[in-house]
Amino acid sequence: MPQIIPIKNLKNTSEISDMCHKADNPIFITKNGYGDMVIMSMEVYENIMRQLSIYRDIEISEEQFENNQTKDARLALKEMRTKYGI
Repeated sequence: MPQIIPIKNLKNTSEISDMCHKADNPIFITKNGYGDMVIMSMEVYENIMRQLSIYRDIEISEEQFENNQTKDARLALKEMRTKYGI
């Protein structure tokens, strides 16, 4: 379940930092009852960016497959493991 806090609670930056590092997901900040911002730890941000990069690579791969631009699976997996440190 996402954490949602009002913007007035951002005054205690140490507490907000602790919340971000304990949360596995972004924290949603509201202003006047409406969504305004999202904050997260660097670890959560980096994980999200890594996932987006993988999804983009999959999308590119699907386009290449449709255009008959394929290569050996072993070579492709080796490149992915190197790129993502898997």
